[in-house]
Amino acid sequence: MPEALWTYDSLGLLVVSAVIGVVIGLTGMGGGALMTPALILFGIPPTAAVANDLVVNAVNKVVGAGVHWRSGKPNLKIAFWLVIGSVPTAYLGAWLVHAIGAEDVQGLLKKAIGATLIVASTAYFLRAFFEMSGRIRTGDDPDPQVKPLLTLLIGVVGGLMVGITSVGSGTVIMMCIMLLYPTLSALRLVGTDLVQAVPLVIAAAIGHVMVTGVDWVLLLPLLVGGAVGTFFGSRFAGRIPGGIIRRGITIVLAVTASAMLGASPLLIGVIALVLVTVGPLVWKLLVRRYSVHLGEPAEPARV
Repeated sequence: MPEALWTYDSLGLLVVSAVIGVVIGLTGMGGGALMTPALILFGIPPTAAVANDLVVNAVNKVVGAGVHWRSGKPNLKIAFWLVIGSVPTAYLGAWLVHAIGAEDVQGLLKKAIGATLIVASTAYFLRAFFEMSGRIRTGDDPDPQVKPLLTLLIGVVGGLMVGITSVGSGTVIMMCIMLLYPTLSALRLVGTDLVQAVPLVIAAAIGHVMVTGVDWVLLLPLLVGGAVGTFFGSRFAGRIPGGIIRRGITIVLAVTASAMLGASPLLIGVIALVLVTVGPLVWKLLVRRYSVHLGEPAEPARV
């Protein structure tokens, strides 16, 4: 590869990983859900994108969890049961992809990532809606009653999802934690998710590195940018409203999912146009109808 092109690509990867790292630090979400599709759009094969992203994501999670740990935010009891369920299935994810024996492993994995992105996008939207409508009322209970079996099940399913696609550790799992433990404050929710995600992502990364390996030319700019971005994002968590960021990510994930699933450029453009133009209008209508800050509070749903 010519030196000029290598420099250009590395700079682009550095910037992208830093921006995604900031999102991880601010919200605890967006690592694999944003990084893996971004790498694939850079022309990197899906298996290599997942493997390298998991290594980067593991470092980012360690940095973010370390910042939140010093602030005393995570709930370790909840994190423990999540880890017990997620680590084994996350490790087996990479082996499962290759054990299927499909001729087009890259295409199969790309479609699996696309389907998972739809789940992640839905989780982003539901979290924003629940918080806005008051159906999930977060409090500041540092030690809620732990539900071991349900928490373990979330870990098992989330770990398998991350192990196969690298997506879900900070999206689907966090959404499930919020539904299961609504009294956790926003910072404790992020801290708990980041702490449980460290062994989860490390286990998934080990599995994929053993099967696929890593590309150091690709990995180094991702590591540097991601670690720096996550550190600064974690430092400012709680000071910057994450709602707008999450709604923007919802649109990005939905559009990216359509690309991963093989939609035509025309259809992708139509989806993006509809989400960008109609999406904010629909959200405003939902806010007027359900927001606890406008009119009568919505009645909390039983979850």
